[in-house]
Amino acid sequence: MAPCGLPASWADFTSAATVTTFNMTADCVVNAWDVQAGSAFLRFSSGEFTINGNGHSIIGPANGYAITVSNAGTVLNLNDVTIRQAGAVNDSVIFVSAGRLNARNVIFRDNNVLLVLHLSTDGQAYFENVQFLNNRGTSTGQVILLSTASALLSITNGIFQGNTGFDGLIDASGAAVQLHGCITFASNEGNRYSARSTDITDSSSGECPPGFRVPKKKKREEEIPTPTATPRPAYGASYVALQSATGMTFEATYGLDSGVHFRQLDGAGIGVQSIIDAGYLEAFDVYGYVEQGVEVCFPQIGRVIFLDARTMPRAITPLESTVVNGQTCVSISSPGSLVLLPN
Repeated sequence: MAPCGLPASWADFTSAATVTTFNMTADCVVNAWDVQAGSAFLRFSSGEFTINGNGHSIIGPANGYAITVSNAGTVLNLNDVTIRQAGAVNDSVIFVSAGRLNARNVIFRDNNVLLVLHLSTDGQAYFENVQFLNNRGTSTGQVILLSTASALLSITNGIFQGNTGFDGLIDASGAAVQLHGCITFASNEGNRYSARSTDITDSSSGECPPGFRVPKKKKREEEIPTPTATPRPAYGASYVALQSATGMTFEATYGLDSGVHFRQLDGAGIGVQSIIDAGYLEAFDVYGYVEQGVEVCFPQIGRVIFLDARTMPRAITPLESTVVNGQTCVSISSPGSLVLLPN
């Protein structure tokens, strides 16, 4: 098992007697080599299994399904987990055929895929408090596809927000889709569901349970004071552009193209007023495959603090740094934000 509580690499579970419950203890990064060739990271084909995310994330993979559930009688219970940054060339993030997926308090966000969820022959998915946020379609696919009339989708309390590049949000192909309680469609591209859907009950006027709400937009940047008047361009995860524009230096154990990403932050991105008021010099978010070991060097001399992405709110920790050729360098092995402050 990996330190996060899931298998360290791809695994095929054909009997519930093998492992029945996984309890995640940290975010799990799934890389290309963690996926069985042409298939998935976790395959469930017989028995009943449970993954308790405990608020953590499954990150990736970029080259296959994250999870498949197949065969009659196979059940996967998925609880309190976020699945993000997958790029499933095999079709979808989760594929269910004949089996059953029970998901509670699950978030799918920032995935770059053809489909997020694919329900095939006799596949069933029952969701309670599910969010599909900022996923990006790669072709003429849907957020959720029921590809045969024998599939079934039931959602009690769901949020579809900011999903772009998809042909539609739900394509039922004549299958049964049941939407109950609080259902929100906001800021998406594409229709709510395909015209081919023949059995959809949209109860979007229902009340949301306590704590289940559409994510609030962050405050506008100009509402939060920043210590410098210099505009901070949004380079996204392009480390080449960041290094050129800022003088930063980035290194990763397995190379900068191994799945680690860097994003420059402004005051709104830092989100901690005391740090903003301290007059920070530079700030970056480091995410993706950070567990391999990453070194970041700032072009100024100062002290570095770390905002740990594994906690909510983010725990703030001072980092030990070294000065090399006038640069302040730190090493990290977990995702979070690095902020350089004056000495």
